[in-house]
Amino acid sequence: MKRAIITAAFALTIVFSYACGGNGKISKSQAKKIKAYFTQTLQDADCSYSNGKKVKIDNIAKTRAAVWECWSEAVNGYSEEKLIAPFSIDEPRDTGYWHLPEALEPSAVMPYYFIEKGEQPEAGYPLFLYMHGSGPKKSEWATGFSLCHSYADAPSLHFIPQIPNEGEWYRWAIQSKQWAWEKLLRLAFLSGNIDKNRIYFYGISEGGYGSQRLASFYADYLAGAGPMAGGEPLKNAPMENLANIAFSLRTGEHDYGFARNAMTANAAKTIEKLAEEHPGLYKNFIEIVPGMGHGINYEKTTPWLSQHTRNPHPTYFYWEDYDMYGRHRTGFYNLRVNETSRNNDEERTCYEVNIKDNTIEMTVKNATYTTTQAIYNIPMFFERDYQVATKGNVTLFLNEELFDLSKPVKVIVNGKEAFNGKVTPTIEAMVESCAEYFDPERVFPAKIDIEIK
Repeated sequence: MKRAIITAAFALTIVFSYACGGNGKISKSQAKKIKAYFTQTLQDADCSYSNGKKVKIDNIAKTRAAVWECWSEAVNGYSEEKLIAPFSIDEPRDTGYWHLPEALEPSAVMPYYFIEKGEQPEAGYPLFLYMHGSGPKKSEWATGFSLCHSYADAPSLHFIPQIPNEGEWYRWAIQSKQWAWEKLLRLAFLSGNIDKNRIYFYGISEGGYGSQRLASFYADYLAGAGPMAGGEPLKNAPMENLANIAFSLRTGEHDYGFARNAMTANAAKTIEKLAEEHPGLYKNFIEIVPGMGHGINYEKTTPWLSQHTRNPHPTYFYWEDYDMYGRHRTGFYNLRVNETSRNNDEERTCYEVNIKDNTIEMTVKNATYTTTQAIYNIPMFFERDYQVATKGNVTLFLNEELFDLSKPVKVIVNGKEAFNGKVTPTIEAMVESCAEYFDPERVFPAKIDIEIK
């Protein structure tokens, strides 16, 4: 989940300059071990990293920069298909290609356009990932390129992929595509020409379904998401996860296929209730477009999204940890799951986190869904039953944005004190969080492991 490139020689200078003299910074031998560990994680190897070296609070920024530079060198040295250079929307097209893992999707080669609109802002371009509809893939891809011309969202970059395979593989949220989007995010964060806090997912029809699901799954990476002519059953895309991002969903009044209009109306009702309960957190632009069917005006979404910037360090978030096509994420914002609280595969664990005055208050519940209405024999509407979680283990990562690390930190879980004490910044916490999130905003200097009882 990139192009004022640092030369290799300069990068080494940075790492080795941090190595000199200690003071909580990274030595040459430590840098070598960290990069080796990062390379293993890129290869999906079963590995761990341990380093109890403490970091002084005054040295957090420099040590974080050194850890990120180790990550950058590991990724840049990793053998894979990188992002092609973006090309101007008014110039002849270049095409990039990514081969998706064979184990996730056989014979899957994903072509993509990487389009540049306008002059690069100082903070980098906002990045939009577009997902096309489910017609013939070549014409749908061409339509996406054409539509991109009409959006008044410059300056911007647009990543426009073509679905590799049709039929049963025509889904933008299945595991092979999750692999692609996490790679895109990872490379975007290192590019040097993309604003790390202005990344957006959007799409039309099948791409609307995909971008709605992915918005809930990857909300912690996004500034916003904008499905169009879609509308998912909310079991597939819990709205609660969208606190802190901007969410647009626009569907025609007469778009009856798969109850898209009814699903959009339900999403509007749900998010408005959440917005009332949490003022300022659930920013949304959900519209049932009067008189329209499956085709609507697509030009309003990206300009609205581009007004919004990610908050990577929220003081409130809600995460319904759900599986998407058989896969769970292992972390969300500053939370990592080490041992699940679920009792079975039908349950989902819901974490609600509030951070204030060096205190984390967290509720952990397991949710079970019951279908209340099916349309076209597809479960569409649901109720949820919650039970307080009584097992599990999580890590809470901490940084100086959210906490005064010179003072004690308190953690309250389900109304009971689970931790109260000083937390020591370490290189280990930075390396673990960097590998978990691969996000320059989330290289956390401290962590607390919490047993849920």
